Amino acid sequence: MDTATITAKGISVSLDLAVGHISAMDIEADGRVLKPLHRAPWVGTPRETLPESLPEGTVRLSGDFLCAPFSASDVEAAPLHGWPANSEWDVVESAAIAGGWRAVFRLRRKVMGAAVDKVFTLRDGHPFLYQEHIFSGGSGAISVAHHPMTAMQGGGRLAFSPKRVAVTPATPLEPDPARGSFMLAYPARAGDLAQFPLAAGGTTDLTDYRIEDRREDFITLVEADHGGPGWTAIARRAEQDLVLVLKNPAELPVTMLWFSNGGRDYAPWSGRHVGVLGVEDGRTAVGHAASLGDNWLKHEGVATAFALAEGRSVSFRHVIGAVPFAEAGPLGGLETAPDRLRVLAAGGAAREVPFDGGFLRIGRSVPA
Repeated sequence: MDTATITAKGISVSLDLAVGHISAMDIEADGRVLKPLHRAPWVGTPRETLPESLPEGTVRLSGDFLCAPFSASDVEAAPLHGWPANSEWDVVESAAIAGGWRAVFRLRRKVMGAAVDKVFTLRDGHPFLYQEHIFSGGSGAISVAHHPMTAMQGGGRLAFSPKRVAVTPATPLEPDPARGSFMLAYPARAGDLAQFPLAAGGTTDLTDYRIEDRREDFITLVEADHGGPGWTAIARRAEQDLVLVLKNPAELPVTMLWFSNGGRDYAPWSGRHVGVLGVEDGRTAVGHAASLGDNWLKHEGVATAFALAEGRSVSFRHVIGAVPFAEAGPLGGLETAPDRLRVLAAGGAAREVPFDGGFLRIGRSVPA
């Protein structure tokens, strides 16, 4: 596999250049090596053992990747989640910077006529990957999302920045019981994440990832207006760590959760893709055409695409990281400062880690 690996003190990240997926992320902390990101169990098996129709991005499903568009490519022909998730990237730059490392990758293909760059920055002692994606030129509009995935051996507790509403689409990912299973009601919505409707009746707590619940579920969370960064925190019980995903809500106003816990019974999933949570921060509806047309998010006042034009560029930023976390209770919250991130336990204990508080550009204007 053709990979590019960059490192800084205490952290390394590898990119699979064939599809633009992060194939490995290792963070050193308290004498341990944290591995916050997931790789599908079939990655690396002979291609002929996998279904012929499988998109290359699913064949090599790993870590995090750029979706452009998110889901169906039904405006410009491309595989699921677009060419950035399914085709080759080149290394444009990779060099040390003051206190870290910076690399720039460029997609060989264009998306809606736009050149696409992926910029990774690591900083010494920071347990985070700082990412930026830049679309230069092009025409029309593109929906986008990140697709980080983590896996839990024993389940975990989820915590979020304030959300306005949680909504499931009209139909589940796996409606056919011969092929898979789901738990949530479709369509449904709730303002309280701890009381989301179930298909079988009653409610469930979306913040409790129970490893015994076999299912494939998908739900969109809309960020509330709170003026700070958007974030998701996953306290993994068996791994005793806290996986952190941060965004600028003005750039990426929705967080889509993919609960993938043995709920697909067909190849290559075959009931073995378990304990996985996708935390998919985006500016999108489900599918490119839906994102450009009329959709429920637009009725909620939420943007679902970036406009592209020759002579201009648009960009968005994202952060993924992890810290040790062995607290029995849920996360109390996150607080950002110019150079620190404070991780608050429910009991009041706090852990501070180095963090570039200006990277996400909170409070700065974003192009439409």
